[in-house]
Amino acid sequence: MYRRHRNLLFSVAYRILGTAADAEDAVQDAWIKWSAADRSQVADPKAYLTRIVSNLALERLRSTRHKRETYVGPWLPEPILTVGDTADSVTDAESVSMAMLVVLETLSPLERAVFVLKEVFGFSHAEIAEAVERSEAAVRQTAHRAREHVQARRPRFAADRSRQREATEKFFAASTGGDINTLMELLSPDVTLWTDGGGKVRQALRPVVGAQTVASWFAAIGTVTYQGVEPADMHAELVEINGGPGLLFSGPDRVIATVTFDFDAEGRITALHNVANPDKLRAITDGTPHDVATR
Repeated sequence: MYRRHRNLLFSVAYRILGTAADAEDAVQDAWIKWSAADRSQVADPKAYLTRIVSNLALERLRSTRHKRETYVGPWLPEPILTVGDTADSVTDAESVSMAMLVVLETLSPLERAVFVLKEVFGFSHAEIAEAVERSEAAVRQTAHRAREHVQARRPRFAADRSRQREATEKFFAASTGGDINTLMELLSPDVTLWTDGGGKVRQALRPVVGAQTVASWFAAIGTVTYQGVEPADMHAELVEINGGPGLLFSGPDRVIATVTFDFDAEGRITALHNVANPDKLRAITDGTPHDVATR
């Protein structure tokens, strides 16, 4: 029973926490609680397990909050490889995208858990109240506040997934070929690049803004040594990351960085999220794609 719902439990925990390692820990702890439970009293195992993992994820998010607030440079979510089915569901893909996870990071832990359970997984206010141990009235209020907050900040996604894929492929070719003119064409004039090195590797500690600066940054990829890896030893590939097309950069012995994109309605790139902190690349290095569907 637990194994049947394991993907769902990870999907809930990852969206609440934004890190694969913490989500896996929450799922493992849920299994321990499930093993110790009197299952004859459990009418709906799926709801019961989801309730446990939500509560565990919420506790964990509260305990890691300080770490994120004192982080060196921008804090980005931990990227994961996802399976092709995720991209087929625009809702699932959007809710696990780097852009959405970055917005969720601006919510309080309780708001985030309530938003994920209500808006992404469709749980009722009563079910969520039981999961987060609050009154139904308090949950309604929190859900309303969280929804307004997210709607004000969420990027307006381009519905055309094939156009996003095409733009990513062109960006990939242009950055690995040092073609700054094509990069400029693909980027929105006020594009923003967020880089997360966590103080472990050299990255920009503030957002890099503007098409010219961002294009120059990526055009140099094939000409400079990056994290001790010579250009000739650098391998780049297109993969599905967090429900959309992304770039994966590797050296001879390790994954070096991932890059994911936000797009406007015309298919131009409005933001890039570059994760290079080695601690956040373990899920990518593991190479296991995650099924993060919501049903």
